[in-house]
Amino acid sequence: LRFITALTVVLVGVFAVSALASSSKTVKVGDNYYGPKSLTVGRGTKVTWKWVGVLKHNVVVHTGPSSFNSRTQVRGSYSYTFTKKGTYQLVCTIHRSMKMTVVVR
Repeated sequence: LRFITALTVVLVGVFAVSALASSSKTVKVGDNYYGPKSLTVGRGTKVTWKWVGVLKHNVVVHTGPSSFNSRTQVRGSYSYTFTKKGTYQLVCTIHRSMKMTVVVR
């Protein structure tokens, strides 16, 4: 009985880690905004930014433990999987008032 209980705990833990590692979030890139403006996610989360406006925008790490940047575009999407814990401050380099924060735990 102890073996079965221990095995159940291990399997639940494996599935929980797999669920976290495969989680995803979507952010809208509109005309002069990111929606939502902030996210808190676990390591391994894939965030996809989807362009919904008519102006050119990008997603660039201003400060953070890792750096990435999308290309400047009017439509389409860009994805990044966060692997390092910390706080990421993101900005559109064309419209500096467009800011976003992602906290990775």
